[in-house]
Amino acid sequence: MEGRNRTPLIVHVISRLAVGGMENGIVNLLNHAPPDRYRHAIICLRDFSEFRNRITRDDVEVYALGKQGGNHPGSYFRLWRLLRRLRPDLVHTRNLPTIDLAPVIRLAGIRHIVHGEHGRDMVEISGRNRKYNLIRRFLSPLVRHYIAVSRDIAGWLENVIGVPSRKISQIYNGVDTEKFFPPGGSAALLPDDAGALDDAFVIGTVGRMETVKDQTTLARAFIQLCNEPPCGPRQPFLVLVGDGSLRQPAEEMLEKAGFADRAWLPGNRDDVPEILRCFDLFVLPSLNEGISNTIIEAMAAGLPVVATRVGGNPELVTDGDSGILVPPGDPDSMAAAIAGYIDSPALAEKHGKAGYERVSEKHSMQSMVDGYLSVYDRVLNGTVKVDTD
Repeated sequence: MEGRNRTPLIVHVISRLAVGGMENGIVNLLNHAPPDRYRHAIICLRDFSEFRNRITRDDVEVYALGKQGGNHPGSYFRLWRLLRRLRPDLVHTRNLPTIDLAPVIRLAGIRHIVHGEHGRDMVEISGRNRKYNLIRRFLSPLVRHYIAVSRDIAGWLENVIGVPSRKISQIYNGVDTEKFFPPGGSAALLPDDAGALDDAFVIGTVGRMETVKDQTTLARAFIQLCNEPPCGPRQPFLVLVGDGSLRQPAEEMLEKAGFADRAWLPGNRDDVPEILRCFDLFVLPSLNEGISNTIIEAMAAGLPVVATRVGGNPELVTDGDSGILVPPGDPDSMAAAIAGYIDSPALAEKHGKAGYERVSEKHSMQSMVDGYLSVYDRVLNGTVKVDTD
């Protein structure tokens, strides 16, 4: 990494490399990009988990700076020193935790900075946080180009932050169709330890179990379904894959309602593609999203989708065609949408096929990789205007 090598080096700076949609997107980009085009390294401001093992390339170094939280000058100095040692050609920062690093990067002698916006967490869920947006506006001249994962985020960057449209490229996430694909018949069966009946209608979601993902609203909708069963013959069964601060409250909610035996909360899993093929319906209850990798993966698996009408979700799910959009934080609407699929297997099959066709056409892994590499090429060549529709 530190020897002389004419292949340009891209350094990706993120808060932490662990289970998450943005992080999964980085892994997909590195795993599918041609290795002779660019070298890559990842700098984590905090640390990394075993998730780093999902990077299949053996030439990608991952560094952790050990930042504990807040503004720590020591972590800025460690970043500056590491960048001076690596001497990357371009640094790609992502999301709010890295937006204030542009001055440090420039002081390290790096002129080319690309910043990606992948979605907003609870601290700025509306995108109207005055403090953070002032920081973004102040530092935007230091950023050569922005990448937004949805039209919704691209519009926010332009209209709220004031980034010129010529400095923004919108690139959708891609899906690995060699991993995510329909089961080829009826849904597969969940693992035995899930406790689901063979004829259960499996309602599932995958993601960090944190407030912005709002899995407790899905748990409430499921409890309502169980208390007022749909007309269909199949018993609903809930799967919440992921870990985080909402896992225990969701478990306690289901236990208190008497339906813990009709739900499976296995934590983080490495076999998500296989688990998706066991679902009959995918539900995303988030309060905000950039572009959801899990929706794209679920559609690639041929599943109909119920999702909240927030962020980039309407750009993925066409209401009434490939799924149903519902208001955020509304268990009644969510329960009604789910019940409609249980009552009408033909509708579930129709919407699942429509979603699969959309993903196949619009969200290939190659399209995503080409989009990112095109931005890197043009930034390094001094022509940053990129058209990626």
